[in-house]
Amino acid sequence: MIVGTGLGGLTTALRLAKLGYQVEMVEKYHQPGGRLNQLKKDGFTWDMAPTFFSMSYEFKEFVESTGIEMPFEFVELDPLYAVNFANSDKFYMIYKDLKKLAKEFEAVEPDFEAKMTRYLAGAGKLFHDTENIIIKQNFNSLAHFLLQMTRVPWVHAPKMIRSMWSEMERHFESREVKEIFSLVAFFLGATPFDTPAVYSLLSYTEMVHDGYHNVRGGMYKIVEGLMKEFEKENIKITFNTEITGYVESNGQLSHLVDTEGKRWDADIFVINADAAGFRSQIFKRPKFTEERLDRMKWTLAPFTMYVGVKGKIDTLHHHNYFLGSNFKEYAGKIFKNSISLSKPYYYVNVNSRHNKESAPEGCENLFILCPVPDLRFKPDWSDRDELADTILTDLSQRIGFDVKGNLMTLTVMDPKDWERDFNLYKGSGLGLAHDLNQIGGFRPKNYDEVFGNVFYVGASTTPGTGLPMTVISSRLVTERIQKKHGLILA
Repeated sequence: MIVGTGLGGLTTALRLAKLGYQVEMVEKYHQPGGRLNQLKKDGFTWDMAPTFFSMSYEFKEFVESTGIEMPFEFVELDPLYAVNFANSDKFYMIYKDLKKLAKEFEAVEPDFEAKMTRYLAGAGKLFHDTENIIIKQNFNSLAHFLLQMTRVPWVHAPKMIRSMWSEMERHFESREVKEIFSLVAFFLGATPFDTPAVYSLLSYTEMVHDGYHNVRGGMYKIVEGLMKEFEKENIKITFNTEITGYVESNGQLSHLVDTEGKRWDADIFVINADAAGFRSQIFKRPKFTEERLDRMKWTLAPFTMYVGVKGKIDTLHHHNYFLGSNFKEYAGKIFKNSISLSKPYYYVNVNSRHNKESAPEGCENLFILCPVPDLRFKPDWSDRDELADTILTDLSQRIGFDVKGNLMTLTVMDPKDWERDFNLYKGSGLGLAHDLNQIGGFRPKNYDEVFGNVFYVGASTTPGTGLPMTVISSRLVTERIQKKHGLILA
C-alpha cells in the first residue's frame, strides 16, 4: 500500500510492481501527481508546480531498472531562463555556453568567463565527490551517515560552513551575477543566505553536467506516461481518499484508516506524504510533535497564479525571474513575514511558448510562482487578491503588455490551498529545508522507527527535494524493501 501519488510514490509503485509486489495506492487529491499536477480551465492547461528539472539521467535509470520505454520526451533548455531586475528593461539570458553568457555580463563583471569557469570547476568536483557517497546512499544510522561524510575530501569542508552567498562573493563582484547565480537556492525553497555553499553543486548540474529540461506537451506528461504503465501492471489508485488514522498489531502497522472509517490493509506500507508531517499528524510520534516540527526549518510556501491572457507576449521567455532591488533584505526577511510583499519577487513560466496546445490560439498561459512565508509566520491570507493584483500590475509594467486588461481566466492558490489539497505541512512548498542538520542522516529516515513494515519516500526524507531527488528516493526505498522482504516471485 502506497499513500500518496507524488512522483516518489508513482516511481516506487512501478519499481515494486516490476519486482513482483502487488501494489495499491490511495490519494487525497482527485488525480495523481502530487505537486507534479495539472490544472485545466477555460481552454487553458497549466503545470501546477514543477516546470523544469535537472539530472534527467535519473529518469533514464528509472526506466532502465523497470524495463519500460521512456514514457515522455525530454526537451533540453537553452537558454535556461531569463532574469529581469526592477527598474531595468534588460533581460539577462542565462545560456549554458559560457562565451555567450559572458557577453550578457560584460558590462558588469569583467573577466566573467574565467571566473565562472573556476566556480563551476569547484562545484563540479564537489558534485562528483559526493554524488555516490552521500546523495545516492541509504543510511542505516546517523553514525553511518557521519562515517560516509568522512569519505568526502576535506577540501570541500569550508563549503559546509559558509553560505551559498558567501561562496558567490568569493568568485564574483557584481550584484547582478551574485544574485542571479544564487537563485538555485530558491529552487530548494530557501535563500542563498541560509543555504550551505555545498549546494553550489546545483550550478554545475544546471550549467554543465545535465542542464535543465522540460517535457514536450507539459510536465504532466510524466504522470500520464506512468499511468499507462500502471495499467499494464494492474496498479490500482483510489482517489479522494485521505488517511487520518491507523491500527497496529504486534509491533507492526496493521492497517490505515481513512476519513470514512474504511480500513486499508497491507503487508508493507510506503508513505509518500511528508515524512515528518505524517509521523506527526497520523502516528503522533513524540519526536515529531507539531511544536518540534515548527522549530525545524521548512522551505518557503508557494503562492501560485494560473493566468490565461488574450494575445501573444513576445517580451516574455519560457522561464523568467523577476527580481527587485533589495535582494539581501528581501531574502533575509521573507521567511518570517517581516518584509512587505508590496514589491514581490516572482517566477513566470510560459508553457504555451513551446506547447501551443496549452492555450487557445492567439493566447498565452502564464504560471506565476511567488515564494512566500509558510503558515507558521503568515496564517492569514485574506490579502491574497491584493498580492495577485500587485504581481499582475508589476508584470504588466515590466514586459510592456497589459496582462490585466487582456485577462481571460485567473486561478490563485495560496499556502492554505496547498496545505488543504496536498497536505503540505504548514503550506511549505518543498518540505524540510536543506540545512546542515537536515540533510543526509539528519533528515527523517526512509524507514519507520517503530513499525518494521513502514517506509517513506519523497521530498522530506532522503536524499531531498526536487524531481530527480524523489526518483532517487524511490530507488533507495525500493532497495530497503527488497533487502528486508526480498524478491516476490510472480
